[in-house]
Amino acid sequence: MSVLRSIAVWALWVPTTVFATFLIALVWPFDRQCALMHNICVLWAKAVVAISGVRVKVAGLQNVPKGQPVLFLSNHQGAFDIPALQSVLPVQFRWVAKKSLFKVPFVGWSMRLAGYISIDRENPAEAVKSMEEAAEKMSKGASVVIFPEGTRSETGALLPFKRGAFMLARKSGRPIVPVAISGTSGILKRGGFIVNPMRVTVTIGSPIPIGSSDEKELRNLTKRQVEAMLKGTAGELV
Repeated sequence: MSVLRSIAVWALWVPTTVFATFLIALVWPFDRQCALMHNICVLWAKAVVAISGVRVKVAGLQNVPKGQPVLFLSNHQGAFDIPALQSVLPVQFRWVAKKSLFKVPFVGWSMRLAGYISIDRENPAEAVKSMEEAAEKMSKGASVVIFPEGTRSETGALLPFKRGAFMLARKSGRPIVPVAISGTSGILKRGGFIVNPMRVTVTIGSPIPIGSSDEKELRNLTKRQVEAMLKGTAGELV
């Protein structure tokens, strides 16, 4: 049944993604602030979550500051982190995502048109440019989402947080909002085809003001909050 169900899911995913890309391309010339295109991406994510039979529970929405851009920093467990977070974060934001993702047909094209930011972690000079682009987006009022681990964790344990996100935090001066996501690792395995409907928990933590904290202090504070939230939500997953 899982194979047949997965075939049905993919059969719905593909036209949904193509249609969303078509809509984004249609509005792109008239949406220079990328707000409408982002909203289309949100609708796409909600559709993907629903088609997959995934249920996303979100806690801590009250912790998202209103009226100002913030830097969301989330752990990374699997490919489904993107639609799960896209479907529940309640503000306009731009992803900073690995460069290879922007080469994926339709998904990557949509992300590029919608003003999301690619990062080449193997090229330090290009990575710095990506952080500068992200800082510019924040200065214009958009929040930014980054996976500070840089890649998904295969075990669920947090990987070391990379420096770039915290350079951006210092440069922008905007609060860090830590996010913990649990339950996505088993939905779609790396390189796999089978889609497993599961429950996902997204927990949004208290904002961390930048103040006079240096990058190392911000990294430690953020990682501690994400670890604590993961421990708090682990027992709720089935």
